[in-house]
Parts: sequence; C-alpha cells; structure tokens
Amino acid sequence: MLRAAIFDIDGTLVDSVDLHALAWHEAFKHFGHDVGVNAARSQIGKGGDKLLPVFLSEDQIRDHGKALEAWRGKHFKAHYLSLVRPFSAVPELLQRLSDQGTKLAVGSSAKKDELQVYLDIAGVADRFDVAVSSEDVESSKPDPDVFQTALRKLGVQADEAIAIGDSPYDAQAAGRTGVRTIGVLAGGFSEASLREAGCIDIYTGPAGLLARFDASPLKAMD
Repeated sequence: MLRAAIFDIDGTLVDSVDLHALAWHEAFKHFGHDVGVNAARSQIGKGGDKLLPVFLSEDQIRDHGKALEAWRGKHFKAHYLSLVRPFSAVPELLQRLSDQGTKLAVGSSAKKDELQVYLDIAGVADRFDVAVSSEDVESSKPDPDVFQTALRKLGVQADEAIAIGDSPYDAQAAGRTGVRTIGVLAGGFSEASLREAGCIDIYTGPAGLLARFDASPLKAMD
C-alpha cells in the first residue's frame, strides 16, 4: 500500500541542473581546477561531500574543499538562483497525491535555505509534510541517509513509500533504503542510466507523471 511519496527537487520539481553544473564548473575554475560543465553536470544530484572527491584529491579537499564549496554556494545564489524555474504541473501532481491520502516529503542534497527557495519557486512550500535537506543528514545521496530520515519523519516503512527523482543517485539512495523509485527525464539523465540505477518506471517529468497518474505506481489502491 502506498502511504508516502518522497520527491527530489533539483531536476525533478524545478529546472536547476544546468545552473548547478555551471556554478560548480566556475567554482572549480576559480580554485584552479579544470572541470568541464558536462563533467560537473554528470554529478549533480550528489551533495558536495560526494561530488568533490570525484574531481579532487584528498589533499586538495583538505586544503580548499570547504572554501570551494562555500564559494560555489555564494556564486550560485548571486548569479543563478534567480534563474531557477519550476516544471509545469508540480502543484497539481502534489494535490492529486494529497487527495488520495498520500503523505508527501521532499528529500534533497541541497542546503536547507536553497531547498526553501526552490519550494517557494515551485509554489509548493506548504504542500509537504516533511522536508529533508543535506543539513539534516550525515551523508548525501547516493548514500541512503536522506531517505532514511524522510521515512522516519513520515512514520512509514520503506515498502509503503515511493521516491521520485531525476538522477541515478536518487534511485541508488532510495534503493539502499528499500524504497522504489520513479525516474523523471526532466533533469537530463538518460532513461538507460535511470533504469540501470533501479528506477521501476520512467516519465518525462511532473506533467507527464500527472497525465499518466492512474496507470502509474503513484496511484493508491482503492
């Protein structure tokens, strides 16, 4: 029985993945590292604790990893946050779930203040029963902490919940918690990569999921 839906936000509810990739690329460049936009983009969905080791050595992370991540955060807010836009049909999709009695959570690798801005941009700040950010957990996706925390706060078991996300890291994190994942293509990751990571079904985005709601795993049994 479906009792809860746990949504990612970047690339799932709001169109922000490319903007994050640009900010990371420019942050690495600022600190003297040649990390292309596409390379950075392939890692969006992870928190900084998981993204930095892909491109930097342990010594480099110890030396300036925190400074680089802090610079990226300020740079993103100053230059890109205002450009983030919501995907269509997000409020309607959440309302459809609420109407059938499904609890709602958002679980993200974003910082708490960024997550709140995204929810405001999408016009759904008051729709979620639970919100989990990177500051609520020890390790970000693809580690399972975000989903473990969301399940605990929702008061549901893993087999009573479904995750909705755009990246393989969402599916990997949810899978390690025993939660099934619906993948959306809105964040730009391929259908093949999402299925390989464990997604049980794939949709174009929130609007596509809403259009096919009655045939989707989100439809609660009567």
